[in-house]
Amino acid sequence: MQNVAFPEGDEYPYLTRLSRTLATFVSYLFHPIFMPVVLMLLLYKLAPVHFAGIPQGNAFQKGSFVNLLLIVGVCTVFFPLVTILLMKALGFIKDVEMQKSQDRIMPLMAIMIFYFWAYHVISNLPGTPLILRILLLGSFWNIIVVFMINIFFKISMHTVAAGGTLGLVMALLILNPINMMPVLYFFLFLAGIIGTARLLLDAHHPAEVWLGYLVGTVVMFSAYLYIRP
Repeated sequence: MQNVAFPEGDEYPYLTRLSRTLATFVSYLFHPIFMPVVLMLLLYKLAPVHFAGIPQGNAFQKGSFVNLLLIVGVCTVFFPLVTILLMKALGFIKDVEMQKSQDRIMPLMAIMIFYFWAYHVISNLPGTPLILRILLLGSFWNIIVVFMINIFFKISMHTVAAGGTLGLVMALLILNPINMMPVLYFFLFLAGIIGTARLLLDAHHPAEVWLGYLVGTVVMFSAYLYIRP
């Protein structure tokens, strides 16, 4: 059997250029920094009954959905992004992708504060949906657990976010009057794609990916068990 020749200098000789491109696209599209906002929008569409008493409103109408979304977006996307970019500019971290465990320590500490603030503000507003409180508390707890694990072991934050999504959908299965099993199957498939993308890019070892799934799912569902009625 003849050996297949690959171009010299190819860092991933068994991975086609197309698959690398797709894996990179998936990694950016489902980056964990965007997941709280994305999940909030999905909850609003998939389980509108939980937001029945929340007017859509505008960004300046306190308690409206758009106002809540703005608060979550600022605390979980804008502030973390600015913090990471500042840390990179000041030399506290080597790259914004934080591939090394030591580069994650300071950003995770800052993000912990932002996530706690998002949960504290949103949960203290009257009429905040239970499922939204679960999302924000679970996201905050996940950051804490990731920070603690990161001291000893690099974990995939992408699959932590994917696992958190699965844990949130599991809570919806219990809380929502409509059958959410098709949604769970879809996110199981999506979680598999995210984990596969991280492995194809050689960003993590399989153990780091599987640990991310486990942590994300268990912690998010634990948030439901903690604040359920």
